[in-house]
Amino acid sequence: MATLPFEIIEIGAIKMNAAGVMISEFSRLIKPSVYQEMNPITSNLIHIQMQELERGQPFPDVAEEFLEWCGEESYLFCTWSTLDLTELQTNMKFYNMAPLSDGPIAYLDVQKLFSLAYEDGKSRRTLEYGVDMMGIEKDLPFHRAFSDAYYTARILALIVEQHKEVLQYVSYDLFHPPKCREQEIHIQFDNYAKYISREFRSKTQAFEDKEVCSSKCFECHRNLRKKLRWFTLNGRHYYCLAYCEQHGYLKGKIRIRRSEDKKLYIVKTVKLISPEEAEALKESNRHARKMRRGF
Repeated sequence: MATLPFEIIEIGAIKMNAAGVMISEFSRLIKPSVYQEMNPITSNLIHIQMQELERGQPFPDVAEEFLEWCGEESYLFCTWSTLDLTELQTNMKFYNMAPLSDGPIAYLDVQKLFSLAYEDGKSRRTLEYGVDMMGIEKDLPFHRAFSDAYYTARILALIVEQHKEVLQYVSYDLFHPPKCREQEIHIQFDNYAKYISREFRSKTQAFEDKEVCSSKCFECHRNLRKKLRWFTLNGRHYYCLAYCEQHGYLKGKIRIRRSEDKKLYIVKTVKLISPEEAEALKESNRHARKMRRGF
């Protein structure tokens, strides 16, 4: 029997043009059909009561209206963090709605772009932190779908104006991973490259695939001989080290993921690293070998 761990109770969105200007709004409440009670802590956090939700519409109706509002022209979802598209598709699947896509969906994770534009690229701040840092007036309560979309849009507009170069760092929602080689993702950014594989039956089958195990320089696209073959410390993340005569050391990282239907796929990144980082990776490899030998 299908379950729904997180039932969406509200959809809110802002439509923006390519210049970062807000041009349309969407906000609808959803009448719950799975969970009939709300935790008081949650209710206080999102400033909404169950009585208000009773006046909402069923999820399939609101979701269809939302997608019609999105329009038929090409568009890109923009979210704060990585969960929104996954939860939307989880709810759509629960109600047997047609999927948004049969493969990965490109989107902009504004939380990540904020870090790339204004911090170290690794931190992941709350939306309220971003609003405060950018000096945006807090005239709407947080944790409501529309207000969070509004604040996300405000921050994105400033990124478009001040740091347009980070917009290249598109993310991919992998609720539906690639199903065949033609759907696989190959994307290159300024300082690293990413590959998202099709699904495999097992880890063994994945590591028999030449594309999964290859080590190419993403700058000159030459196949490189590895200085360190793929190794792991935890069975989930794998690393390799290669050297390009023209561009220096490159670190490969493989993350093993599982789809909603428990099939396995690979997310691989390759990036240039310093000689010091290469030495640190070699030390990790020595540690992994010691662990395998049992001392």
